[in-house]
Amino acid sequence: MTSLEFRLSPVKDVYGGPILFELEDAGTVLRAFRELIADAPEELGGFPAFQVAPPLPFIPENRHGDTFVLIVVCWAGPLDEGERAVQRYRDIAPVVAEHVGPMPYSALNSAFDALVPPGLQHYWKANFVTELSDAAIAAHLEHAPRLPAVNSTVHIYPINGACHRVAQQDTAFAYRDATFATVIAGMWPDPADNEANTAWVRDYYEATAPHSEEGGYINFMAEDDQDRIRANYRGNYERLVEVKRAYDPGNLFHVNQNIEP
Repeated sequence: MTSLEFRLSPVKDVYGGPILFELEDAGTVLRAFRELIADAPEELGGFPAFQVAPPLPFIPENRHGDTFVLIVVCWAGPLDEGERAVQRYRDIAPVVAEHVGPMPYSALNSAFDALVPPGLQHYWKANFVTELSDAAIAAHLEHAPRLPAVNSTVHIYPINGACHRVAQQDTAFAYRDATFATVIAGMWPDPADNEANTAWVRDYYEATAPHSEEGGYINFMAEDDQDRIRANYRGNYERLVEVKRAYDPGNLFHVNQNIEP
């Protein structure tokens, strides 16, 4: 029998949502976010992203289908402080559109779900960075504007706050010193586009890899990332092998980013 215990913080409603900026402001947005999130209060979360605009009512109709840089914000403190808390992100550059306000946390957490229906083609790559350097940002600016479909996206998640107060060896997650986790999520409906769109993901990843750590977040790995498993867990890998040998010596649970016993 296996059990897990979670220590949760009660969150019902948050103040958040996406803020869209022109693609030409992407460098300014990424550099400003890098600085602002470093000393932001822990109640203020969010992440930069690149996204082809879907036909949503808060986006001007003549901009549907255009590619934007976004900041998806989330203030988990008192709701009446949310407007002031997220204003620092609005001030980075001229805002094209936004859908920000009080909402259930579950609504914000599922905001992108409609863009990922069953049946899509998928090819993803990911990495951790200890610093979102200017060189890494330049690689994003080169490749992100070529998003191949409205379903595809790039998210650059900050890693900070409570995560950094846990030692690297205390859990399987070893990149406690990272400050961002990037995911290049290639998703599209037509298998005829597989070769071209897979190449976009690979080229993007290879451009960011020299400015990143060797490993990436395990849930964002593609089928051909098996050779990165050890790097994903860094110094904790051998301990995980011991656990695997103890509880699954026959490797029954192998259809995953597999740790072999």
